[in-house]
Order: sequence, then C-alpha cells, then structure tokens
Amino acid sequence: MSSGIQSTVERLDKPSAYYLGKQNKKRKYGRDRDDDNVGHQRTPEEPPEDPLKDATTLYVGNLSFYTTEEQIHELFCKCGEIKRLVMGLDRFHKTPCGFCFVEYYNHQDALDCMKYIGGTKLDERIIRTDLDPGFQEGRQYGRGKSGGQVRDEYRDEYDPGRGGYGRAIAEERQKEEEEYGRGR
Repeated sequence: MSSGIQSTVERLDKPSAYYLGKQNKKRKYGRDRDDDNVGHQRTPEEPPEDPLKDATTLYVGNLSFYTTEEQIHELFCKCGEIKRLVMGLDRFHKTPCGFCFVEYYNHQDALDCMKYIGGTKLDERIIRTDLDPGFQEGRQYGRGKSGGQVRDEYRDEYDPGRGGYGRAIAEERQKEEEEYGRGR
C-alpha cells in the first residue's frame, strides 16, 4: 500500500530564504567546507549538517523603527524564557533599523515563538520571524550603504513606521529642495 498523502503543513524549522541564498552562494564559490572538516570530503549519500536543527535564535524582521526592546521582550517572553535580545542598529547612527535577534534557552521555545508570534502585529506592523543559526557580533548592524537595511534603500513608498520614505527617495527629495532654494 503506497502512501500518496502529502502533508499540507509547512515545517516551522525550515531554513529561511535568506539563509538558503547564503548557502547557495557558498556552494557556488566553493566555500561550502567547514574549517574543522578541511580534507574531509562529504560523500553524495551523506546529507549536509543542518545548522538550524537545534537553533535557539530567531531573526525578527519588519519591526517599526520606533519599537523598543521592552516591547519586544514583553511579547516574545510569552513563548519562553529569553536568554538574549539584540536590536538591529543603523551602522552609522546607532539607531534601530527594523530588525532584531531573540535568543531562547531551548529550540522548542524558538519554534513555539515562530508558530504563535510570527505574522502577528507589533506597533501596527506585521512582524516576520525566522530561525537563525545564531547571533554573531557585527550582525546587529544593517548592511545597506547608508548603514540601515538594504530594503530601506530601495523602498519608494511612504512608510511612517520605517522612518518615512526610502533612503534613495529621501535623498532625491532633499536634493530637489536644495536646488529649489537656490532658485534653479
């Protein structure tokens, strides 16, 4: 008897799109070997080690720039005891830029958080949660050219929760206002 039934439920502990893209880049450029396994070639039958299998850290995205650590702690502690909370900061201004990392003491609390809190509203914004392989120093800063998140550089709509217009649009408007003030 064959089992032709497929599950319609998505796994919660699957890698995020960001993480999968990062892994694909490593494979593309031949950097998929671990430092401790130098010289060890993985056989085709041997599956790659899943770093998210026991992950206790969550990446939380789409936060308002005005959301505080206290608000995040209050919401996320409902799923388990929080070990550490790291706010994402603008690299140059050291102001919040719309993401954070929440680290729990065990994997099940992180999964529960994804299940119950991911997709809910905080400060009138629907937040996004993904398992993360673990926070490392330096990841708390945005990777965009202006110091914030890359996505904010190309946003062209007005979003008061993320600080107004995108950086490119704001710079363009500032330049137009300066030219107008000079009488051009």
